[in-house]
Amino acid sequence: MGKGKDHINTMGIQPLNSNHRFRPSVQLASLLDTLPDALFFLDIGATIQYANAKASALMGISSQDLPGHLFWQSAPHLVTTALYQAVGEAMRTQQSQEVHYRSPITRRWLRGQLFPTSEGLAILIHSLEQEPTCFPASVCHSDQHYRDFLEHSAERVAILTPEGLILEINQRLLTDAQVQREEVIGKPLTAFPLWASVPRAQGQLGAAIEQASRGETVRFETYICPHPGRCLDLAVALAPRYAANQQVEYLICTGFDITRYKRVEEELRTLVDAVPQFVWIRRPDGSIAYSNRRSHDYARMMSEQRPEDEWFPQLAPNDRQCIQGMWRTAPRTDITYDEATSLQFVHPEDRERVLALQRQGWEAGEPYEFEYRLRERQPGAYRWFLSRGVPLRNEEGQIIQWVGTCTDIDEQKRTEDALRQSQERVNHLMNSSVIGIFFAEGDKVVEANNTFLRMTGYSWDVLSQRRLTWDSLILPTLKSSLAQQAHQELVVQQYTTPFETELVCKDGSRLDVLMGGVAFHGETLQGIGFVLDNSARKELERRKDTFISMANHELRTPLTAIKIQTQLLKKRLVRQGLHEAAAALSRVEEPLTLLEWLVGDLLDVTRIQAGRLEYHWEPVDLDALLQDVTNTMQQMDPTHIIAVRGTISRLLLGDKGRLAQVFLNLISNAIKYAPDALLIDIEASASAETATVAVRDHGIGIPQEQCEKIFERFYRVNVDLPHDITWRGKIVGVAHHKVHNKGAYNENHISVCRTYCTLLFAFQSGLRSSLDRSASFHRSYTGHKVASPGVSFSRV
Repeated sequence: MGKGKDHINTMGIQPLNSNHRFRPSVQLASLLDTLPDALFFLDIGATIQYANAKASALMGISSQDLPGHLFWQSAPHLVTTALYQAVGEAMRTQQSQEVHYRSPITRRWLRGQLFPTSEGLAILIHSLEQEPTCFPASVCHSDQHYRDFLEHSAERVAILTPEGLILEINQRLLTDAQVQREEVIGKPLTAFPLWASVPRAQGQLGAAIEQASRGETVRFETYICPHPGRCLDLAVALAPRYAANQQVEYLICTGFDITRYKRVEEELRTLVDAVPQFVWIRRPDGSIAYSNRRSHDYARMMSEQRPEDEWFPQLAPNDRQCIQGMWRTAPRTDITYDEATSLQFVHPEDRERVLALQRQGWEAGEPYEFEYRLRERQPGAYRWFLSRGVPLRNEEGQIIQWVGTCTDIDEQKRTEDALRQSQERVNHLMNSSVIGIFFAEGDKVVEANNTFLRMTGYSWDVLSQRRLTWDSLILPTLKSSLAQQAHQELVVQQYTTPFETELVCKDGSRLDVLMGGVAFHGETLQGIGFVLDNSARKELERRKDTFISMANHELRTPLTAIKIQTQLLKKRLVRQGLHEAAAALSRVEEPLTLLEWLVGDLLDVTRIQAGRLEYHWEPVDLDALLQDVTNTMQQMDPTHIIAVRGTISRLLLGDKGRLAQVFLNLISNAIKYAPDALLIDIEASASAETATVAVRDHGIGIPQEQCEKIFERFYRVNVDLPHDITWRGKIVGVAHHKVHNKGAYNENHISVCRTYCTLLFAFQSGLRSSLDRSASFHRSYTGHKVASPGVSFSRV
């Protein structure tokens, strides 16, 4: 007999690679399938790597299912002790072997040829038509061959009678149970300590032996404890062997250690039980094969609310199977028991849709998913879930099971619903016919509502092409200041204080608007702008200013005539020696002068708005000016005591008339809003750099939140005042503007019980450029240092 390797090479077969299962090419596979003999390729562990068509037919198993299985388990028709001995000899000696034997199942004579390879063994099985006339020396049926088979097996193996008595057992089992061979031979395997230690496993083994003795190959998994502290998971196989009369002669019981795989499976099960989703596995017919703990907990929680369903779990297992079978085959409905069990928790409006989508996925054999509502513990309450199912297929493409999950998406659905409602509100806001709204990214306007486009005259085409920019909407004279201020506010506080400005429309016209905006910080500065058409209000202001200007002109004419006539009359009375009457007439001139100032204030309002208020700069002695103003006010209101304390003893550059008007406004307001407090304090002081004039009354004061409003034109502060007293913002507003334009620093301290109005004048050696000419003149004229005021307002 030739060497195995040489024989294999003559067939054109290369040795097996240890890292890859032997897979011949299509041409070689076709050639091997034409062989009249059964051909197996095994690795050194006797695992089938390849089987040709003849071997598959002989085994009655698909050639695709054979690879990867142990030869001794997969070839019951071929395995005998003689063949096992020959395989062991060939593996050990690496020499070709040949063995003739009779199959205990088919009763046919077989010839086995074994050819060692570098990684295993090739076996050719030839069926003989008649009994061979000569037997090779390798044929032997002694007990030693049985023992060799048992002792060289890596698994736990025992040979049993059909009744389950132990005929032979390998050392692996004896070591596990820590017993001697003679202690167990001839005794039932169910009484073996390894099995007797776990009653459930003992019961499984007894049932399997009974089934195998009837000629069936039985497989099951169980859990045993060889000795305290060491437990194993076993996959047990019992295969019957037949005698000449076709009766079961003996049983081979083999146990495979699957502890490691069970541990991994248990870890996966624990992981699946821990996930928040419902996880299930269904058989190809749709029935439930497995569901995780969360699914069981949910079903149990729901069952607690339905006592009428508690009868089914209490039935015996056989009765439950019978009822389920009747349910599945009942002609009254096409819904299976598992489907009906699941659908009872589904919202009634979703049941038909869920059943249709699920069946559609099963019939198509494709992954599916759908959303539906499941019942909660509270009556009438449901939560949204997302169900997904994926088919698992075998190598032939047949679906062997479905794996699916149900994920709670109720919070997501609520968020989506809230987002949808928010989007609807935004759409309603965007569809506003009053407020123009636009979205900007950087300098570009990327989206706007119809109102904004109507205001500015631009079209959707310009907007969609991103050709509308912020620079094109604002006046060139305002680009630097307005853009810088708005950008700074958006960056710092993420919103802009509403401000009035003019927008340049597409046709070049200007539109007065009130604007505001909010910002979102990302890769680029994004913002939403709100635009309100302010042209009507501006037009009303222009008409009002025109009216005030006309009224001022009409009032000045008769006042001037009255004043001239009064002065002429006064001179005549003096010439006539009527000095007492002339003095009384002089007192008439003072209110006329005050009235002229008030009329002038009205005109100043329009000049301030137009930016045309004029100032006559000259050196001003504040001490003398304060004395003149207080004397005038004291004569006009003798009920209050106006006290001036301190001196400044400095000159400053300013408009004497305007400054006098400021002091008159502040003092008159102090008198008006402190009718019961008879003292008005005016404190004057000076330092090396500043001069301070403080007007203090003891009136009711103004709330902090309304302080900013007192400088607005014609604004009335809403405080708890007597019905005949109202804080009017015209006088304070004019004073505020004049002080600012003069460069004074006005600090208005307002509390609950009293009001402080303070003007701070800062002395500087170098004056502003706009005052250089006047300042130079007055320095040369007076020889004194002139004050250059600075301006600000603050309130507490």
